[in-house]
Amino acid sequence: MRIALIQQHASLDKSANIARALQACEAAATHGTDVICFAELAFESFYPQHPAGPDGRAHAEPVPGPTTDVFCRKARDLGVVIALNLYERDGHDTYDCSPVIDADGTLLGRTRMVHITEYPCFHEQGYYTPGDLGAPVYTTRAGRIGIAICYDRHYPEYMRALALGGAECVIVPQAGAEDEWPDGLYEGEMRVAAFQNGYFVALCNRVGREDKLTFAGESFVCDPSGAVIARAPRGEDFTLHADLDLTRVPASHARQLFLKHRRPELYGPWLGR
Repeated sequence: MRIALIQQHASLDKSANIARALQACEAAATHGTDVICFAELAFESFYPQHPAGPDGRAHAEPVPGPTTDVFCRKARDLGVVIALNLYERDGHDTYDCSPVIDADGTLLGRTRMVHITEYPCFHEQGYYTPGDLGAPVYTTRAGRIGIAICYDRHYPEYMRALALGGAECVIVPQAGAEDEWPDGLYEGEMRVAAFQNGYFVALCNRVGREDKLTFAGESFVCDPSGAVIARAPRGEDFTLHADLDLTRVPASHARQLFLKHRRPELYGPWLGR
């Protein structure tokens, strides 16, 4: 599986952001890419940097809807899998949502962020309803893909659920600010998750200066041993390419040992408390 992480800034012009993203998809496809993914809220301003006002949910859109329709066509035309992230409206509820599109243009489904944080510049509880779709894993033309949207990556039980669902690669759309996590802690967290669960992790971060936050970029990919195999630069638009040898997933320590030796009958009851 060859994956491309599109690390790009977002202006206030959503249509211009989408146009740049489509151009980035076309460029990535010329490199033989199988899977293209985008950062959290890649095509619009990061709304939660401000507390939600009365119109805080006005920017949300349906899935399927105008943005997914455009990218479904692009996925079909290029023959690539595309993982998006956008602000979804479903009835009266709104979600941080990652639709996954297969290489034939089929919308396979959507992952909704399950855990919703709330602290300065990340006022997400005013915007997002907690996700209700669990931790789906998608069987795509390129392989089995799971999504852990930003804050969900901090929950080992969520990352483990994706492994138990058979994920070979977990994509993490993120909105991470510069120096938000010192000493490489957020990278170390993803390396450990990859090692403990025996899959690749591809974290795609936002980049660029906005009203209250400057997003870091520095997207990266780590393999099932926990080693970082590709890294994007800090503070600039960039497409990060990485080749994932999926045969390393069943051969990993986690799939050969850790997952086989679990004893959920003992710790299941307290894990859910």
